Amino acid sequence: MEVIENLREIQTRIAEACQRAARDPGEVRIIAVTKYVSIERAIEAVEAGVADIGENRDAGLIAKWEKLEDRASFHFIGTLQTRKVKAVIGKVDYIHSLDRLSLAEEINKRASGPVKCLVQVNVSGEESKHGLNPEEAIEFISGLGNFDKVIVEGLMTMAPYTDDEQVLRDCFRKLRELRGRVQELGLPFAPCRELSMGMSNDYEIAVEEGATMIRIGTALVGKNDTEVRVNEH
Repeated sequence: MEVIENLREIQTRIAEACQRAARDPGEVRIIAVTKYVSIERAIEAVEAGVADIGENRDAGLIAKWEKLEDRASFHFIGTLQTRKVKAVIGKVDYIHSLDRLSLAEEINKRASGPVKCLVQVNVSGEESKHGLNPEEAIEFISGLGNFDKVIVEGLMTMAPYTDDEQVLRDCFRKLRELRGRVQELGLPFAPCRELSMGMSNDYEIAVEEGATMIRIGTALVGKNDTEVRVNEH
């Protein structure tokens, strides 16, 4: 299928999920994960109406940013090594994988202005996934006040790859509850409005549980290969 057809299908499903949850579909941002597709496919996505592009690696992000910088917002959604911060800072609108102080320090050092970050939380506790455990997250976020360029716009998680709806729902609900706890702190540098959660196989459940950003690759732009997914199933 063409990207525009995939996008319309996803938008319809989001609207239905929002109706079930008494939400406004306008609250949900679709991030097209383009790591596994060509620049041409990413351009097709933007021309179809996608406003947000997500990439896991600096090289892929830069290549697509050079073609689409004036036409889309860019999200870095993979693990960001501190030595790669210099390459992506100024090109990304959001960094979804803040999970350690050394990364916050490097972002603060390299940025010329505020950087919207999402703290990655390993809600599921799976060893294969990156991120802070929920118990660490509050303390970590509270300690970011000295980094004047780091703005905690929200939280991000990856749910287990499973068909068990209850497991998925519990994971997303826990992240939403954690966001509430952060908001209660009233930290000026951590408004924590966003919830980046939900991918091709589980985004409808994520939307029902409060997702404001969903990261969709295969179901939206397809794929060019059979590599194992890292941040998008």
